[in-house]
Amino acid sequence: MSFEPSEGAGGLRRERLRTARLYFVCEARPNGDDPEPLLRAALDGGVDIVQLRDKEAETRVIERSADTFRRICDTYGVPFILNDDPELAMSVRADGVHIGQDDMPVEEARRIIGPNHLLGLSTHSEEQIKAAHETVRGGIPIDHISVGPIHETPTKAGRPAVGLELIRYAASTSTLPFFAIGGIDPENVLEVLQAGARRLCVVRAIRDAYDPTAVATSLRRAFAAVGSEVAPGG
Repeated sequence: MSFEPSEGAGGLRRERLRTARLYFVCEARPNGDDPEPLLRAALDGGVDIVQLRDKEAETRVIERSADTFRRICDTYGVPFILNDDPELAMSVRADGVHIGQDDMPVEEARRIIGPNHLLGLSTHSEEQIKAAHETVRGGIPIDHISVGPIHETPTKAGRPAVGLELIRYAASTSTLPFFAIGGIDPENVLEVLQAGARRLCVVRAIRDAYDPTAVATSLRRAFAAVGSEVAPGG
């Protein structure tokens, strides 16, 4: 099949990705609760993309929550991404899928979701960042990458921290939009942005906050503080 994207829905998704700065990843039932109040609070604070990522829940639970994610994301006009499973992503009408290094090959994921949905890929090293760009040059579109984890985090159990050096490397070499990830919160966000990140992905900072809206707002304000609200090169 052709991987050449068309205009329309694919173009709108990619434009929203291009301008996105704050990405929130959330379980099907965060802390055992209905996701809707948390999603609305996060989006009210300035979140631009939402991902449903749940390694433990049964498929039927994910599907049920995905209906809520889809409805809320439509209300706020932001992309809804599903983690790991391209076929499930398509069945729940997600705007795209995010896969890891140990999931299916990028080419297979792209074949399943087609040319007009977003495809994200986790990267944890210089070699993986280079490989992602080689994949794109080989004709298989990847829309964005995540880079991290900057700090060790229970959401990436067993994955060693990469520190800020990999963020600096991505900032100086990546032509793909990249999201810094891993233990980012209002206390350390400035150092991440000063290392060159222009997009952030968070889980616990918003999910576990007493006031998720305030935390999301604080993270968004940090971009203005370092003059990076508009990312160079898209």
